[in-house]
Amino acid sequence: MLLVHGAFTETTTWAGVVGELRRRAVDAVALPTPLGGLRTDAAYVASRAAGVDGAVLLVGEGYGGAVISAAAAGAPNVRGLVFVAAFAPDEGESCIDLVRASGDLRGLDALLPTVVRHGGGPATVEASIRREAYPALVAADLPEDVAQTAAATQRTVLTAALEEPAPPPAWRTLPSWFVVTGGDRLVPPAAQRAMAQRAGAEVTELDASHAVARSRPSDVADVIARAAARSAR
Repeated sequence: MLLVHGAFTETTTWAGVVGELRRRAVDAVALPTPLGGLRTDAAYVASRAAGVDGAVLLVGEGYGGAVISAAAAGAPNVRGLVFVAAFAPDEGESCIDLVRASGDLRGLDALLPTVVRHGGGPATVEASIRREAYPALVAADLPEDVAQTAAATQRTVLTAALEEPAPPPAWRTLPSWFVVTGGDRLVPPAAQRAMAQRAGAEVTELDASHAVARSRPSDVADVIARAAARSAR
């Protein structure tokens, strides 16, 4: 299975989950999401999934949920989707649309946009979470030093990726599972519940922050292992 991280984090967010899955004899690889655009990120994940010999389960966290739902259309061997504190947009929706619709704008208010250039290309705008806001907003149930390290090592995301309308979602045709995080201040819990319901997902709700993959790796691994077993049938 392939684990896809979201914005403002990186592959080590899955380290504890990967370890827990290994103890359950479930093989998983954490992919470095490019964070350069929803369709381009989805194309990358789809190509990695298509290169796997056999059935694949895609797992996405945060923005990574939007990525896996778009990616599955390009990889016919994907058998299911697991959303972990994630976005699961419908066609035409963006991640920012979903946050705005929830009315909980704390995540948007904490964004720090920066104009950057890569080589001789045009200027683009990337965003991170303000470091002083990161622990409470993203990682409230992690030790302070761990949360501060996560804030300092977060990866930026192209703001256009968060604003890009989603293509037709794979959750309409594939079985899905959703880990809803009741203490999430980045992806509002009410929005997560609504997305999970319309996707017809099997829901597990945890009293956890957005950093649930780090704070509750065993519980997240339980959901993923269960999804892997069922989607393999």
